[in-house]
Amino acid sequence: MTVNAALRDYLHTRRTVTAPFLAEPGPGVEALEEILTIACRVPDHGKLAPWRFIVFSGEARKQAGEMLADLIKSREPEAADDRLEIERNQFLPAPVTVGVVSMAAPHVKIPEFEQLLAAGNACFNLCHAANALGFGTHWVTRWFAYDEEAAAMLGAQPGERFVGFVHIGTPQTRLEERDRPDVKAKTVFWAPSLTGG
Repeated sequence: MTVNAALRDYLHTRRTVTAPFLAEPGPGVEALEEILTIACRVPDHGKLAPWRFIVFSGEARKQAGEMLADLIKSREPEAADDRLEIERNQFLPAPVTVGVVSMAAPHVKIPEFEQLLAAGNACFNLCHAANALGFGTHWVTRWFAYDEEAAAMLGAQPGERFVGFVHIGTPQTRLEERDRPDVKAKTVFWAPSLTGG
C-alpha cells in the first residue's frame, strides 16, 4: 500500500468537538446511512457484527431527555430544576445522536470481550466517518449508559449495553490542540526480561 498522506494528516489532527458546540446542520438520511455503513467496517472476529445503532434525531432527542428527567424525578423527588434541566438536554443541542449498543453474548468460539471491543471500534469508526463527511462528533457514555432502567428506556434490550452515544453536528468552534500521551513512555519492546525470565 502507498502512503495516504491525507488520511495520515487527519489522524494526526483528529479532535473531539463537545456536544455544546455541535449544531445544525446534522447529517441527513443519506449521509447518516453512509456514516453507519462505514462504522460497520471494523475488525469483527467471527463476523458476528455484535453491535447495533439507535438513532436519536428530531423530536426524539427532546423526548429522550424528558424521559431521563422523569426517571430522575421519580428516584429523587427533591431534585432541583437545574438538575432536571441537565437531563432534558442530554441529547441537545447536537442534531443527531447515535447510541452504539454492544450485543456481546456467550459464544462457543468468540470471547465476549472481543465482541465488546468490536462494538467499541464501531463507535470510534462512526466518529471517523462523520468527521470524513465534515461533521464534528462527541463520544460520551453518561450515567444512563450504565443504568439498566435508563438504558432500557433508550432502547437497550436485555443483555445489551451502550458502549457510547455519539453526538453529531456542525462544529461551532475551532478547538486548540491539547496535550497527548508521550508515546515513548507508553511503549515497550517485548523481551524475555519483561516476564521475569
